[in-house]
Amino acid sequence: MVRASFAGFSTALSALQANQKRLDIVGHNLANMNTVGYTRQQLETSSLNYTTPVSNYMNGSEVIVGFGVHMNKVSQIRDPYLDVQYRSQMQKSGYTDAMQTSLDSLAKILDEANSDVTGIRKALSNLYSSLQAMHDSPNVKDPIFEADVRTKMQALTNLLNESDRQITEAEELERQRLDGTNTSERGAVQEVNDILMQIGNLNRQIKQNQILGQQSLELMDERNVLLDELSSYIPIEVTYYKDKMHDGVAEGNQTAQDALAEVYHLDSNGNPMFKKEWPDDLRVEMTYYDDNGNMQRITLVEGTEGHGTQNYGQFTLTPDPASPDDPTSFTLTVQGSAQNLVTGNAASLVLSAANMAASGSKDTNQLNGGSIQASLDMLWKDGATAGINDVRGYEYYRDELNKLAESLAGVMNAVNNHNHPAGTSQDLLVDRTGAGGTITAANIGINPDWVTGTVSINTGSNNDNPNTPILNMMEALTSTWPYTGTNLNFITNVPNLKNNTFGDYVNHVATTLANDSYRNSASLQTNVTVLNGIQNSRDSMSGVSLNEEASNMMMFQSAYQASSRLMTALDQVIDVLINSTGTCGR
Repeated sequence: MVRASFAGFSTALSALQANQKRLDIVGHNLANMNTVGYTRQQLETSSLNYTTPVSNYMNGSEVIVGFGVHMNKVSQIRDPYLDVQYRSQMQKSGYTDAMQTSLDSLAKILDEANSDVTGIRKALSNLYSSLQAMHDSPNVKDPIFEADVRTKMQALTNLLNESDRQITEAEELERQRLDGTNTSERGAVQEVNDILMQIGNLNRQIKQNQILGQQSLELMDERNVLLDELSSYIPIEVTYYKDKMHDGVAEGNQTAQDALAEVYHLDSNGNPMFKKEWPDDLRVEMTYYDDNGNMQRITLVEGTEGHGTQNYGQFTLTPDPASPDDPTSFTLTVQGSAQNLVTGNAASLVLSAANMAASGSKDTNQLNGGSIQASLDMLWKDGATAGINDVRGYEYYRDELNKLAESLAGVMNAVNNHNHPAGTSQDLLVDRTGAGGTITAANIGINPDWVTGTVSINTGSNNDNPNTPILNMMEALTSTWPYTGTNLNFITNVPNLKNNTFGDYVNHVATTLANDSYRNSASLQTNVTVLNGIQNSRDSMSGVSLNEEASNMMMFQSAYQASSRLMTALDQVIDVLINSTGTCGR
């Protein structure tokens, strides 16, 4: 049997069409070389083979030739493993980046690096100098020198008040980064909800297009960008899977043959002929630690099915009705997808300071990465234990300032009341709100009676030496607390300053913050370096290279020209066949 005369034209035509398509793809790649998230595309092809069996009328020794090339589909050049690595690293970078922002805001409040000019430590030094000037015999009862001491004491309490106010302001800003309240910007919770909705909608659109024969590669790029962004907020795992009608898993009363038919087209004997082409679904799960410290998952986006059912979850931040103005009092609820089809996955998750503290373990009742968890750590963790509260958040540093304020008021008031007639309080420092509660950095202030003269530094006749109270105050400022000497044993119920003087304790707080910031900054730098390395690997595979596309363009152009030349040659052969056959000998 002679091969069809025009078969060669079909082969050449398929080559022309394939190379034309390849050139179109090269142009598309070059056009999107600077498009964020674009993945380089390529044409997948296969050979059109001669599949008809040899007939009785054919020469068995005939050489079989194929029929050209078949264009299977346009696909993306992408490595899913690099995507997993990138998103895993994004959650680490997102956490440390958000944490660094918070620590930097604290550093501005508690920075004692310029203590020679300003700061609590300098204010303590100024107070000591003022007491030192007053203790000289000519000055001990001079109201001018006492007024100077009062001024220095007032400056110190004002700094403590201001530091507490700034910490509260930093907490409010942290809360705003979560919910966007009272700002023109969207909070992290709003951004996550928007991303989940977009991914859920893209899931359905992509699959519908794929069923109709459209690849929707650009929509897949858009979805990948959203997944990358989402991973900076929360820890996620992405899974591609077949829906229940095409997964080949026997369920319920289903037989193994029925499950097989979900994946393959079967012949009359039930034998697989070829695999069903059915697009994958995409699932997004958030990972977290439960009450027992075990890793758990909650499905945030579930495939594409469920007509009329929301296939994505939602985050909700609810302020505590009892403390609506407290930026640390709220509950964050994570509601999973209504299509929560994964067995064992939680339907919802409730995160709160109370739930986290009750667990008592570092990894329980919290997400295992992302910027949202960083904000929760800064707002809820107080560094009190090595477990769940290992992170020193805003409340830790507020508590440190509160200890300083309570100790200062305690020692100064105790010294001034020492050897004073009973029932006649001579407190120099009080709760300026008038509530009469525990002295804190927020409420510490000068006793108004000290300003009016009703209360004064005790230099009366009840002391053997009028300088004694002044000297005791000076010693109190330079002694370590808890106190281990003999002169100030009458001072009781003073918070533990970790065997530091007042000035050293301020240094201790500032140094602790500096160490926290340094460690986090080092982690952030490492995370960013690793992330950039993974991004470079992704770009080398999925990104558009000008040199590579130029090389491909030349190669495909040459192939196109060769295919065209083949058609010309075949045309000449056919021309000879038609016009010259049978004319020999004329």
